[in-house]
Amino acid sequence: MSEFVYKPKGTCSTEMRFDLEDGIIQNLQVMNGCNGNLKGIAALVKGQKIEDVISLLEGIRCGLRPTSCPDQIAKGLKSYLETK
Repeated sequence: MSEFVYKPKGTCSTEMRFDLEDGIIQNLQVMNGCNGNLKGIAALVKGQKIEDVISLLEGIRCGLRPTSCPDQIAKGLKSYLETK
């Protein structure tokens, strides 16, 4: 299992920690941001394929912001795939 840390940009959350194994998200922790919503998202992505989560979350916006915590999760996962 590998841990990957991503620093999101343009959101209230300040750090995302992914535990990944064989292309599957084993765990996600998001520091700061909307606590309940992010815990819910983390529970929903657990056990899912990285590519599936990217396709579901990429492009989601938060209000007038051009990004959101879900979008940043997708960007973090894309960043992880680029490093492999």
